[in-house]
Amino acid sequence: MTQGGSDAGPSRSSTAHDESVRLLLIGPPGSGKGTQGKRLAQHYGVEHISAGDLLRHEVETKSDIGRRASDYMEQGELVPDGLVYDLVMPKVLAAGKANGYVLDGFPRSVGQAEECRPVLDKDDVAVRLAVHLDAIPDDLMPRLLDRARSEGRFDDTPEVIRARLDVFNDEVEPLLDFYRDRGLLVLVDATGAPDHVWAQLQVAVDGRQPRTDLRSG
Repeated sequence: MTQGGSDAGPSRSSTAHDESVRLLLIGPPGSGKGTQGKRLAQHYGVEHISAGDLLRHEVETKSDIGRRASDYMEQGELVPDGLVYDLVMPKVLAAGKANGYVLDGFPRSVGQAEECRPVLDKDDVAVRLAVHLDAIPDDLMPRLLDRARSEGRFDDTPEVIRARLDVFNDEVEPLLDFYRDRGLLVLVDATGAPDHVWAQLQVAVDGRQPRTDLRSG
């Protein structure tokens, strides 16, 4: 499937007529969460919420949250849970009560997931599916360096990239277990071409197949 065909404008899949898509993408930096998250949101007619994009905007506008977050981001460290929660959760709640959402980069730790779960459950807007975009972190360095050059991203130096990948590796397994234990996790191979990853993602979302590995051959 190529970009542009069925993605020309927002649409709702047959599974979304009676329940909204509420999806979390989990993957290392450079695994395609941003690209695929935007594509999923457009296709299913829901909001794409990227914690990283929101934080970078706060840093660029020199807001209070941005000033407090910038030191962590510049070193490739996780921004404290409280700051991320205060920034992202209002948007998640609003989107969940509307058409639904695709989350990118939040929750990023078990601590964040456990903190937001009762709030989301109370309003019946909790994540319905968590997709692990599986990629080998060492293979992502060239992709991230290219992105840094093309987008001028201040937080994508080689040292910061390595730190971010290390942090992700340290945090990801408990987070995956959190959603796996609830029967919400699917695995998608993110090492292939973007259109191939996109095809797998549609199968995952439309089929709602928890505990299923959707890997390329």
